[in-house]
Amino acid sequence: MNRRSFMSAVALGAILLGQPALAAEPENTMIITLKDGDVTVALRPDLAPKHVERIKELVREGAYDNVAFHRVIEGFMAQTGDVQFGDMNDGFNPSRAGTGGSDKPDLPAEFSSTPFVRGVLGMARAQDPNSANSQFFIMFTEYPSLNGQYTVVGEVEKGMELVDKIKRGAGGNGEVSDPDRMIKVRIAADKN
Repeated sequence: MNRRSFMSAVALGAILLGQPALAAEPENTMIITLKDGDVTVALRPDLAPKHVERIKELVREGAYDNVAFHRVIEGFMAQTGDVQFGDMNDGFNPSRAGTGGSDKPDLPAEFSSTPFVRGVLGMARAQDPNSANSQFFIMFTEYPSLNGQYTVVGEVEKGMELVDKIKRGAGGNGEVSDPDRMIKVRIAADKN
């Protein structure tokens, strides 16, 4: 290999290694159907294997279907995934949405150095770092204060313009009284 070929190979390797693990295989691709279409998410088991496994388990149970985006703050994020109190077909109550999880145990934190930027999915949690369960949020923009404080579980590959259309909440806490929802959520590897 001559010097020029070697330098090209090194440059290509640096580019590839510097990119996030997007274009995930179907087993780690989550598809969220919103009112305006599908959002494709590359899940990141390389960063958070326990959290990704939980999300896939809940997706396959149908737990995320019809769950509200109960907290949506302009210039910050859209939060969803409260499978206990956020189901739009099961007497949704905005005052309780966001306070629940699933019937599964909370997860230990899997923090990484991956930054919270536009399109990143993070796991919501209470004050205890080891309290994430089922709720997650999608970033509208960069938010450095979350870096290393919340678990990154994925990144939107396609459809961020649809996430941008999610109804925003009122007030500082972003509570949404008549929220948009995840109509259907599935893993690309699954037939249905």
